[in-house]
This record gives sequence, C-alpha cells and structure tokens, in this order.
Amino acid sequence: MKLIQMLVALTLYIFIPLNVSAKEIEVTLYGDANYPPYSYMEEGELKGIYANIIKVAVSRMKGYKVTLVGVPWKRGLRLIESGKGFAIYPPYFHVEKRPYIWPYSLPILDERVMVICREDLFFRALRLNWVEDYYGLVIGINSGFHLGGDAFWQAVKEEKITVSEAKGNRENLLQLGLKRIDCYLNDRISILWELKKLKQSGEYDEGGKHTMLMEGATVSIEQGFMGFTDMDDGQFAFKEDFKKQFDIIIYDMRRSGEMQKIINDFLR
Repeated sequence: MKLIQMLVALTLYIFIPLNVSAKEIEVTLYGDANYPPYSYMEEGELKGIYANIIKVAVSRMKGYKVTLVGVPWKRGLRLIESGKGFAIYPPYFHVEKRPYIWPYSLPILDERVMVICREDLFFRALRLNWVEDYYGLVIGINSGFHLGGDAFWQAVKEEKITVSEAKGNRENLLQLGLKRIDCYLNDRISILWELKKLKQSGEYDEGGKHTMLMEGATVSIEQGFMGFTDMDDGQFAFKEDFKKQFDIIIYDMRRSGEMQKIINDFLR
C-alpha cells in the first residue's frame, strides 16, 4: 500500500508544472542625461556609448529586468547618496569624494583626454611629450574646462603656451580646421564624434577648405564605472550577485574586442 502511495505521489510530482525560473528582479540603472557622446537623452531614450555597452551586458544577465533611466548628473548622485537609487553610470573612481558609492564595477571605458592638431605640425616631430612638445602653440579648449594638468597651466601662466577658449567641440574644431588655433584639447571620443558629425553635414571639408588633422599626445586617462549605492541598508540584497554577473560580462566584452567594436560602430 505504501509503495502504491509513493508511486502516486511521484506521478503527481512529475506532472505538476514547475516554475523553474524565479521572477526577474526589476532594476533601474541611472545614467547621465547630458554627457554626449557617452550618455545622453534623445527622443526620450537614454543613448550613447555607455548605454550601448550596458544594454548588451544586461541582456546577458540572468534573473534581472533592467531599465536605463537618464537623469541630470547631480540628481542621479543624490539618488545614490540617499540609498533610493541602486546604481549610476559612469562615475570616475573617487572613493574619498563620494564615500556613498560602493562598490564599483570593473572599469567599463577608458576616457582619454588628448590633443588633436593640424597635420603639418607633425612633419618634423611626433610631439609625443605633453606638455613640452607643445610650447609655442595655440591650444583650443572649451570655455569653463580645466583640462591639461598643472604643468600645462603653468606653461600657460609663463606664456609658453597660448590658450584660446571657444564654446564647445564644434566651434573649436572649425577654428582648428581654419588654422586659427594649432591644436584642440579634449576627450578623444568627444572630439571624434563631433568631427564625424561635422564631416557628415559638410561643415568640415578635411583636405579641402579645412586642414587635415592628426592625433597628438595623450594628456590623461579616466575610467568610467558602474557605481552602486552603499546607503541602502540592505534594501538591494541582490547587489553582490548583480555586480558579479555584470563584471564577468564586461570583462569578457573588453577581452574579446566586442566593446571596442561597439565604440567603433558608434563613431562611424
């Protein structure tokens, strides 16, 4: 009799539908709404290089339904600091400045500040050394920006280098193309993205009305991360698992060259 009961129970167990996959956890990731070309809002959607990379990464994660939401940067940081927001991208690694962000993911992108110059300036020298190889030149920067490092600004103070400020990427690149400045200092991808748009619109005729350009020295490198709140008091109990899955996928995307392909496709 007991054997029959066991067989019946086993049969029922076999035919009871099983929910083998737990319900997906809904997660919101906040991104900078005004940081083109890395992260920005367009037609109500968060776009940019970081968004493209993160969308691929989270699509491969198991157990999560992820939504990307664009916010002004300072508002996003306040959400993380209050513990209401789970994670934000792409903060730089500033633990002392922002103790409420912890942990950080693996680095997602290397953001490289460089100078782009008129090609003819490199005929006699490669100008690999920042800042000495750029003495005597006029360097364009965006108004309000303070890139270049202490040695650069000391050289400006000593009048070894002249700085010319303009409103943004577009204005500086057009000035450079017309040889009104010698080089332009800014983030590499931001420069290349704006230059692509200018060429597509016909505003920059490289080799015709406008001079040919060439990349110069690397000035500095910053890395962008996914930063998680450390102020949630255990509200996001899945944080460690989410970060672990995300890191593994980001590492694989960097190692395989897939991430660089995403960047290249964005800049084409």
